[in-house]
Amino acid sequence: MSAFKKSPWVIHYDASSCNGCDIEVLACLMPNFDVERFGIINTGNPKHADIFLVTGSVNVQNAPVVRNIYAQMPEPKVVVAIGICGTSGGIFRECYNVLGGIDTVIPVDVYVPGCAARPEAIIDGVVRALDVLEMKRHFMLNSAGADIGAFIINRANQNDIPEILALQKIAYRSQAEIYGDDSVPALGQTLDQITAEFEKTIFIKAVVNGKIIGSIRGRIEGDVAHISRVVVHPYFQGKGLGTRLIKQVEQELGDVRVFEAFTGHQSAQNLHLYGKLGYREVRTEPFTSTVNWVYLQKERK
Repeated sequence: MSAFKKSPWVIHYDASSCNGCDIEVLACLMPNFDVERFGIINTGNPKHADIFLVTGSVNVQNAPVVRNIYAQMPEPKVVVAIGICGTSGGIFRECYNVLGGIDTVIPVDVYVPGCAARPEAIIDGVVRALDVLEMKRHFMLNSAGADIGAFIINRANQNDIPEILALQKIAYRSQAEIYGDDSVPALGQTLDQITAEFEKTIFIKAVVNGKIIGSIRGRIEGDVAHISRVVVHPYFQGKGLGTRLIKQVEQELGDVRVFEAFTGHQSAQNLHLYGKLGYREVRTEPFTSTVNWVYLQKERK
């Protein structure tokens, strides 16, 4: 981790800002501040970057670009939203094509407010990002050997919602890549939407070392229990956690006639997971030109 702290590489993306914050980011690299003397390098290749600096608000056109850059960065990685537009959407928040701040499309770790954000504040944000990067690195190392018995699975509470949403956006990125379609609902869900869903849905979480690394949700309509959003952090896939989450939510949903779940028609891992647990395909429905939902059911024994 000392290499990360001594030489963090950053990548900067202008998400339709007024260029005020972009000029201040460049000022950090100029002789007056000269962050390169601390080993901070600005790279144009996301595969070489540790920290993602984003300025400006997210709109319909640049949202896929922001997601693609984030997806190409290696783990662990940290996102820094710079300026009032990047942190919240700013004065453009209510525009018809503006989605909001950076956290509407990818998880944000550090917020640097300001209009424009001062170079000192941006540098402080990068320093704070290094602490987050170190925490993520330690979490990866400490959790690498975790087995299925180390996971604590129980009901989520209201305070868990932001962390579950951030995990959801990380985990479902791979689904968007399968279909080449960023309109996957799990990626576009907002904090307000998931909070409203929490009021009428059972949320289950899986925790290891104090961090949520898996979740699932379910609700009952009549005699049918609807199961959705099996989410497992990429670090922990292949350890049987998805199976445990499905079994736990089935138990929590109680005495119903049938369990129903759905997934995309090309999501082979999800289809295999549900299939081995006794779910059988009952129907398909088109969602977009590239995605068909496959609905699966299992009768409660």
